[in-house]
Amino acid sequence: MSNVTLIVLCAGNSSRFDLSAKKQWLRTENSPLWLFVTNKLKTYVNFNKIIIASHRNELNYMKNFTDEFTFVEGGKTRQDSMKNALNLVTTEHVMVTDVARACVPEEVIKNLITEKNNADCIVPILTVNDTVIYENETINRDEVKLIQTPQLSRVKILKEALNTNIEFTDDSSAIKEIGGTIKYIQGSLKSKKLTFEEDISSIECINEPSKNFFTGTGFDIHPFEENKKMWLGGVNIDVPYGFKAHSDGDVLIHSVIDALLGACGAGDIGEFFPDTDAQYKNIDSKILLEDIVKFIYNVGYEIVNVDITIIAQKPKINPHKQEIKSTIARLLNLEKQFVNIKATTAEKLGFIGRAEGVAVQSIATLKYYDWKRK
Repeated sequence: MSNVTLIVLCAGNSSRFDLSAKKQWLRTENSPLWLFVTNKLKTYVNFNKIIIASHRNELNYMKNFTDEFTFVEGGKTRQDSMKNALNLVTTEHVMVTDVARACVPEEVIKNLITEKNNADCIVPILTVNDTVIYENETINRDEVKLIQTPQLSRVKILKEALNTNIEFTDDSSAIKEIGGTIKYIQGSLKSKKLTFEEDISSIECINEPSKNFFTGTGFDIHPFEENKKMWLGGVNIDVPYGFKAHSDGDVLIHSVIDALLGACGAGDIGEFFPDTDAQYKNIDSKILLEDIVKFIYNVGYEIVNVDITIIAQKPKINPHKQEIKSTIARLLNLEKQFVNIKATTAEKLGFIGRAEGVAVQSIATLKYYDWKRK
């Protein structure tokens, strides 16, 4: 085992990547890009530890994919994420890579390891072949180099270098700022960084996403509460009672949320919006669903359809079906035809049959976001 820790940075918002899925969650077959990249690198080197820096909203979800790695919450900037991850590093050296470089060749990784004791930071670079203009003046292109990642650094020096309010775009710039030594090695054109949508076509090592479909179910039930507004499927039903709940009690939306989370394997509504948290007291459930839909798309899925069954003795559902369908379709970014609403009674049996509350069961189907078609 090498005395090197690997840090994979994937806590960003992909703000320059103009697709619904964040780039770290693009699927290559069934693997999100962050997992694909990490698994590939670990075949090159027997790292002492592998640390994944994740966006805070995706941290728990990432943990569902593997027990092999250590996960840490990233920060608002690349530098903040590195600091958080470095707190868990116990080795002398650390290799830091951005998940956006999916196709780094094995020889680059091996050369970084070979050179690890020859400077404070080992950096892969590319030479520039085109003429270079800087501030309207032609400069010597032989003096211009393109910096790549991964970079391999002495942990003690890197921690010291990052203990500043200055933001650096890579590790070597920070280390150089405090007088550390840098050694440049040959990088690779294959280590193309995925930054913009148009970069996808040049990332040759990843395969298209699988064509699998994923189904999840959701169920929720709430008793009635007098003198409270009733919200069902995001629609205000004009009756003198609503649902007893921490939020607005929209039992239909809560059921749909659980179905969506079930389809992508992300737990349940309580993990995202605990009823012990005061910020969700009486909250509009449409806001909760909008947050979950954003999460679903961010982590690389598209919603195919939902099928919803409302079990209620009262109120009457049929007069409100079309409005509920339209509202749910809008919240899910679906055409109305892909939202189905069914309503039934409990034949006057049990809790629902006594007209004491309503239950809703939902089924949602997802598929991977197909970045190949873009």
